[in-house]
Amino acid sequence: MIEKDFVTEGLRRTRIDEYFEKELERAGYGGMDVQVTPLGTMVVVYAERPGMVIGRGGKNVRSITNTLKNEFGLDNPQIEVKEVETPELNPKIMAYKIANMLQRGMHFRRVAYSTIRRIMGAGAQGVEVTISGKIRGSRSAVAKFVEGYIKKCGEPSIRFVEEGFATVQLKPGVLGIYVRIMPPETVLPDTVEILPPTEKIVEDGEVVAEGEMVIDESITPEDEEIIEDEEIVEEIEDLDELEEVIEEDAVEADDD
Repeated sequence: MIEKDFVTEGLRRTRIDEYFEKELERAGYGGMDVQVTPLGTMVVVYAERPGMVIGRGGKNVRSITNTLKNEFGLDNPQIEVKEVETPELNPKIMAYKIANMLQRGMHFRRVAYSTIRRIMGAGAQGVEVTISGKIRGSRSAVAKFVEGYIKKCGEPSIRFVEEGFATVQLKPGVLGIYVRIMPPETVLPDTVEILPPTEKIVEDGEVVAEGEMVIDESITPEDEEIIEDEEIVEEIEDLDELEEVIEEDAVEADDD
């Protein structure tokens, strides 16, 4: 059945990902991408330090290729290693860094806040770090740290939010680190773009010219009020002159 083939392929990719996590931990493993081509299977490995993935003279790459072919049954596997441009925006790498700092004995709050500052400093829109396990005492607990704007549910949380997970073995027990990052280039579906107002010049029912409306910022609301006050003053002066003329006409009529 087709569903069974999808499940089998998904399990195989999960096992390959776990193998890379264990084998390339020191190289800063940041994820993989498997592409099936007519010539074989292309496996793209993202790492913070590609040189450690390749090894001296390509020794590590050949070993990994043989393992993918013999143990995981990939057809003619070909490995391509790419460097992660911004490690702070890769949730897998940051989760492993948190695990290493916790293993060295650093306090979980200090580790979480320093990691969040690094991620937000790299330009992320939002980040969420969750550390679960025996972090305070003999009982298990969950500590969640959030900064910025990050989607929690719906399709945007699946499409736009990148996730990474790592574990670390400490004396009290195993801790789980979960990192979620919303990249800086993310454009959400509910984003509204406000366009500047346009001005049209119409002559004989046809649009002669069209462009952005130019607003003269040199005139402030105070200036407009002053202009209006000057017009009122002029009207008052005109009324005074009119009253003087009427009074003069009335005096002349009385004299006659």
